[in-house]
Amino acid sequence: MIRVRSKDRWGNARNGSHVMRIKDVALEAGVSTATVSHVINKTKYVTDVTRQKVLRAIKKHNYYPNAHARTLASGRSSMIGLLVSDISNPFFPELVKSIEAAAFERGFSVLLFNTNYDARRAADYVRRLIELKVAGVVMMTSELEPHLIDELAREQVRVVFHNLGSVGEYMSNIVVDYAGGIEAAVHYLVSLGHRRIAHIAGPSHFRSAVTRREAFLESMARHLPGKPAPAIFEGDFRFEGGRGAALEILAAAELPTAVVIANDMMELGAMHEFRAKGLLVPRDISVVGFDDIAFAALAQPALTTICSPRAELGKKAVEALMMTIEHQNQPGVEIHLSTYLVIRKSSGPPRKSLAAGRGSKHFDNQ
Repeated sequence: MIRVRSKDRWGNARNGSHVMRIKDVALEAGVSTATVSHVINKTKYVTDVTRQKVLRAIKKHNYYPNAHARTLASGRSSMIGLLVSDISNPFFPELVKSIEAAAFERGFSVLLFNTNYDARRAADYVRRLIELKVAGVVMMTSELEPHLIDELAREQVRVVFHNLGSVGEYMSNIVVDYAGGIEAAVHYLVSLGHRRIAHIAGPSHFRSAVTRREAFLESMARHLPGKPAPAIFEGDFRFEGGRGAALEILAAAELPTAVVIANDMMELGAMHEFRAKGLLVPRDISVVGFDDIAFAALAQPALTTICSPRAELGKKAVEALMMTIEHQNQPGVEIHLSTYLVIRKSSGPPRKSLAAGRGSKHFDNQ
């Protein structure tokens, strides 16, 4: 006779007509049900020998812990909420992959939410995650209503921010060195001979965009003292925003010889528009982006860009979150990550002039 394994309505495994319960696992492993619970929920230290016995018994009996019951017992689920700004931007899928892998290794699952750069949408998602009693939240976003930070703290939700929040009792922050990356880009362009360098910034209401914009202005002032303030054009971190900013650059009285752009999606959009108007990159205009997304090396020409290390960012975010989840009295931490310039084919020495027909005027480099 074949005995069929199945699950009951609560998620417990059936072995024939017998519902597999936590006490069956405990009996098999020779431990208490409390010990089995501690192994499953990671709520108390259990020796490696005992933990392995429990895990073998769980596998043998095909036991499925009741996730709902675990949440009720512990007050938290084994789920982590992850908010990203724009899942269509290749930067974020790469980051999500890193976070999901690190969470999986710790026994946690990830609930993914795409905010679409909408602060109200982000707020709604955060409240849903609080209601779900998730173990923690990773905020890989540029937008957040300030009062939500207080709300998260009041509910004692463990949170990791990305260049957004501040360290607190339950809150950690991953700080990416945007300024260092921008400094490297400006230094490189100036070393090539560029003097007229513009910037396509992200939205002025996003902290990360403001940080990059201010870093660009400060770096230009250091490297080119006495020169007029460089031109700033605002985009939206998307491809179309790069196109729109490029059109503004082309319509300006003076055409820059190089542009530092706040992210790679806008860099791709700007390059598209420059080419459409007859400019060659980098012969007529150099461009440098930010992020080093996977497509950067595949673009024509390949993008010079500042690398923001997504794999390390995701791993460190989960590590910081686990500190406060697994150790109740562990305060939040601030972790700093470096950026670096990746030189490819979209940048080169400044042009000497634009040939007639490529623009309304001739532009030299002085």
